Amino acid sequence: MRGDDALGPCLVKRLEGHVDALCIDAGSAPENYLGKIIKASPDVVLFIDAVDFNKEPGYYQVLEKEEILKAGLTTHDLSPKMLLEYLAGETKAKIYLLGIQPKDLGLGQDLSAPVQKALNELEKELLCMKPT
Repeated sequence: MRGDDALGPCLVKRLEGHVDALCIDAGSAPENYLGKIIKASPDVVLFIDAVDFNKEPGYYQVLEKEEILKAGLTTHDLSPKMLLEYLAGETKAKIYLLGIQPKDLGLGQDLSAPVQKALNELEKELLCMKPT
């Protein structure tokens, strides 16, 4: 619904059933899925979201929990600090954010070309990763 903010749900849909991981489209309320995540007892949690890095659209970067907290990055209702600290305490998982620089977050917009390109790259990279 909000242009490039749809990258996360699009990537989750492409990965679901093709990776050995629980894939959740949490929309704009990841706090609603904490129970499901905790029950899965993951070693790693990867959030995917649009983040303004002040870079070119389509730029992406993986941030660790401490970097997320320091930067205060969020487009969601619940404080990221509360969510991340609760999740880390309940799961002992390593927590990351795959942030993608959006071009357009307008209502009713499709993914922009640079973010669509990043989506295709990320899908290929994540499907090729082997668990360690």
